[in-house]
Amino acid sequence: MFDLVTVGELLIDFTPVPSVDRPTFQQNAGGAPANVVTVAALMGKKTAFIGKVGDDAFGRFLCKTLTSYGVDTSGLVMSEEFPTTLAFVHLDDSGERSFSFFRHLSADVMLNTSELRMQVIENTKVFHFGSVSMTEDPSRTSTIEAIQAARVNGAIITFDPNLRPALWRNQDEAKEQILNVLPYVDVLKISDEELSFLTGETTFQAGALSLKKQYQNISVILVTLGAKGCYYLAVCGEGSVPSFPVNPVDTTGAGDAFMGTFISGLLDTGKRPTELHQEELVNIIRAANTSGALTTTRPGGIPALPTREEVVDFMNKH
Repeated sequence: MFDLVTVGELLIDFTPVPSVDRPTFQQNAGGAPANVVTVAALMGKKTAFIGKVGDDAFGRFLCKTLTSYGVDTSGLVMSEEFPTTLAFVHLDDSGERSFSFFRHLSADVMLNTSELRMQVIENTKVFHFGSVSMTEDPSRTSTIEAIQAARVNGAIITFDPNLRPALWRNQDEAKEQILNVLPYVDVLKISDEELSFLTGETTFQAGALSLKKQYQNISVILVTLGAKGCYYLAVCGEGSVPSFPVNPVDTTGAGDAFMGTFISGLLDTGKRPTELHQEELVNIIRAANTSGALTTTRPGGIPALPTREEVVDFMNKH
């Protein structure tokens, strides 16, 4: 039995590094579901990743990276036909990032249902996914089949839309596909911008309430607000949990660090999301905020993720 299994994209993040003459990029492992599962592994959880990379230098590097963090990669398919996805990260002066993707006919998009390692998916306490693997088939159908298999076998389903507009044919399709999977979800982590996109509401409180009324199966809605922390709407109550001030250099992976730490905290309670007391939820979110904040202080995706000890130490000092 695994604590956490994630499905989706595992890719190369080419992260910018300081250079006087011209832009220089460093190769790092990334991809939101891969980041989430790595954080949980750093928090001491038994984890596994489901996905597809090219059987090339990049794909082998990614597989080796996940394995080095203790993530089970038996469900990672190595494709001889399709290459590993590449993403170049661009940072503004405040550390906020944007992406240029090289993903046409790449391996993660071409994950077929026949390649899903069902034994792994059906034996996990928590199953996590995002929307990047739903941009097109066959990975869209494979993602949904994996969600359904995990849910039927009693897993808690967590979802972070992690919207990347450039990867969708149009915004209407993105909205439709994201809303289509919400009936499966127990815990939704979403940014305030994504919430506005899905609901049309101008405030995150109104947006969260709108989703909660429409999708009563969602036990916990977590609205991440960057440096301002997190707003939550849950069965046990609602409120806001502030983050800790840091000096960000690269926000890549911050939301994934938040999510991986939140899932780890939820697992520590041994409870379903509906069973959480408000104080428990607030404590879990506080640790998740800390993890996300610490991630922004270092460049790169997976290399920037904090350990459990770093999160605890930072919280104790602040």
